Amino acid sequence: MGEVTAIPRLDLNRYLGRWYEIVRLPLKYEEDAATDITADYSLDNDGKIRVDNRCFDNNNQPKQALGQAEPVDATNAKLKVNFLPAALRWIPFTDGDYWVLKIDPEYRVALVGTPDRKFLWVIARESAISESTLEDYLVPIHKQQVFGIIA
Repeated sequence: MGEVTAIPRLDLNRYLGRWYEIVRLPLKYEEDAATDITADYSLDNDGKIRVDNRCFDNNNQPKQALGQAEPVDATNAKLKVNFLPAALRWIPFTDGDYWVLKIDPEYRVALVGTPDRKFLWVIARESAISESTLEDYLVPIHKQQVFGIIA
């Protein structure tokens, strides 16, 4: 199995804004029946990235998780994300990895995940993408068996 690698460089300003979750590996943090899943990224006053995740749960009730992210190196493609309340974010080992693994030149579709292969999302600027686009993002991963998912 090959090593998981992030893209060489991410333009954070172009990445900011709303993204829609298209598909994901199952997450214990999200209900399987969750719908209308979005992530809004914006810059905080301290230069870190504000993460605002929203969805509707299986009872059609709105849910929200607020977090903060910051790049770990100059590429901006590898971020550490923390969803603990702001007063508790100092606690060590509570940050999660969030790597941009693939993104189209127009910043319309992205593949993001973790280097340990436990989490993977395809996200897009629109709430739906074509099957061929989705396949373009998942088939290379499947062929490399990076995440062990079936596209």
